[in-house]
Amino acid sequence: MLFRAPGKRLYAITPDLADTDLLLEQCSAALNAGIGALQYRNKTASAELRRIQARDLNALCLDFGTPLIINDDWQLAKEIGAAGAHLGRDDGSLVAGRRAFDGVLGVSCYNQLDAALEAEQAGADYVAFGSFFKSDVKPDAIEAKLDLLEQAQQRLSIPVIAIGGITLANAARVRAAGADAVAVISGVFAQRDIGAAVMAFNKLLD
Repeated sequence: MLFRAPGKRLYAITPDLADTDLLLEQCSAALNAGIGALQYRNKTASAELRRIQARDLNALCLDFGTPLIINDDWQLAKEIGAAGAHLGRDDGSLVAGRRAFDGVLGVSCYNQLDAALEAEQAGADYVAFGSFFKSDVKPDAIEAKLDLLEQAQQRLSIPVIAIGGITLANAARVRAAGADAVAVISGVFAQRDIGAAVMAFNKLLD
């Protein structure tokens, strides 16, 4: 199952980059080092740039045999043939997405176990909780407690992802608390050696 195999517990999320060539270069380094999945997220791009970058990243991910998950937009994921999509609070109905899209669907559940239980019943393939630590990407993110991960593992059968300020210094804590995988942006893509960062996470998480 996604995110539960050895060496597949790192869920890398792209930074906001307008430079598509640089984005592909950075993602290639992460993919080459071995990640469980790549999420394309770009909150600053136009709709057209998002489409271009998503298509290029999907081709790259297919070369590596790694799932590409599109943030916020299952319609775009379906259009380009991506492996899946990740839905947040304001990204439309999971039920509607599940009916129209047969790829992977993940859902942000923040600090709400009940929302995760509902998402699993509605057909989600994984859920994400967080933020567990302070995040430079989302400084005002909802705070989640580590014991939520243990509760989720007891109640859910689908993979549980931890997100929010996760680094090599704290990833072991969320893994020990019950996270099947961790979602990381800066901890991978803000590092001088992206491949080395990925390999360090993989060693730590397994």
